[in-house]
Amino acid sequence: MPTGPSEGQPRATASAEPAKSALRARLRAARATRPADPAGDDVRTIRALAACAGAPVVAAYASMPGEPATLELIEALRLAEVPVMLPVLTGEPDWAWYTGREALVPGARGIPRPDGVALGADALRQADWIWLPGLAGTPGGHRLGTGGGWYDRALAWARPSARLGLLLFDDEVLDAVPLDPWDRDVHVLVTERRRLDCAE
Repeated sequence: MPTGPSEGQPRATASAEPAKSALRARLRAARATRPADPAGDDVRTIRALAACAGAPVVAAYASMPGEPATLELIEALRLAEVPVMLPVLTGEPDWAWYTGREALVPGARGIPRPDGVALGADALRQADWIWLPGLAGTPGGHRLGTGGGWYDRALAWARPSARLGLLLFDDEVLDAVPLDPWDRDVHVLVTERRRLDCAE
């Protein structure tokens, strides 16, 4: 169990960070030119709902343009009366309950966040399933995050039993991604073409 949000924070290493930065730049450039695919978003949402079915509490994130869409997933969970918490992006991890699209406001870097009361970093302990943002993943469950380190810190508060999922475009499933010692593997990858249950 974490002793506080300031401990165990990631530090860049000379071996992994240049490779991560180069791969992130390539993947972001591809996302910037990717055409909209509403049908693919719908299929990904259906697969994601099936993957986290039965989870009493879900943590997710509000997607930005260019990312695999998450708002339909989040809203479907809410309508199914599954409590969903979303990040409140500050210097340290924080969360708030999602209560509907009309209650989302622009947060840090323009990322939508709930306008309700912030719950604190340890609220993530309530989540049975956590959807993470990322730029790539592997069939073995390795994840390339977006580079800010926020989720590396946030996941220190997750229960060991929580399942981790990653939403991607299908061509972002790679054979390998550069890794640092603190990187957490995910249990499931979901794309517009498939669901991959990763090696435990």
